[in-house]
Amino acid sequence: MLRLALLRIDPHQLPAYRAALREEIEASLRLEPGVIRLDAMAEKSQPDRITIVEEYASREAYEAHLRSPHFQRYKTSTLKMVQNLELVEVDPIR
Repeated sequence: MLRLALLRIDPHQLPAYRAALREEIEASLRLEPGVIRLDAMAEKSQPDRITIVEEYASREAYEAHLRSPHFQRYKTSTLKMVQNLELVEVDPIR
């Protein structure tokens, strides 16, 4: 399962958001064998626009990720920082 998370973050809260995201990504990759890839990047000209490339071994691995304590902590702590979130499922072109 491959998807993009397209986020717009409150610019005033960007440092705190980035710290929470780094912590969540590190925990997910270390603790969840079904999380294959989480790559986050910010647009150079608009650093409040964040794109996360997410790859999971299966739909079940993704659903387990959503229930994980570290993801729940990230979601709760960043709720008021995220101004917009769009999730886009994609297919790789190989």
